[in-house]
Amino acid sequence: MNRIELVEKIADTHNVSKAEGARILETVTSSIVAAVKKGDPVQIVGFGTFKQVARAARSGFNPSLGTKIKIAAQKVPKFVPGAAFKAAVDPKAAKRKADAAPKAKPAAKKAAAKKK
Repeated sequence: MNRIELVEKIADTHNVSKAEGARILETVTSSIVAAVKKGDPVQIVGFGTFKQVARAARSGFNPSLGTKIKIAAQKVPKFVPGAAFKAAVDPKAAKRKADAAPKAKPAAKKAAAKKK
């Protein structure tokens, strides 16, 4: 899906014009970019988190010249998908993760029973 298709989806779903849908999308994206640029994470529950991460300086390799180069430290945006988003994309993986999740610890129940 590209930007135009997303604007059309917003316009159709909410009975607004395509121009209004484009303004809504621009407001959402510019707000996310501005917050992440300041260093604030943007968390949309059920969808994911947009945040800024620092990438350390490192050495790289220029294959055309065959020389080592220094790559400067930089700040980059990162998106971490939420559990609901992951589950929608790959339900089998979500089920495996839920099955592998540790059950309630019986030790906690025993400790509560001893206090009585």
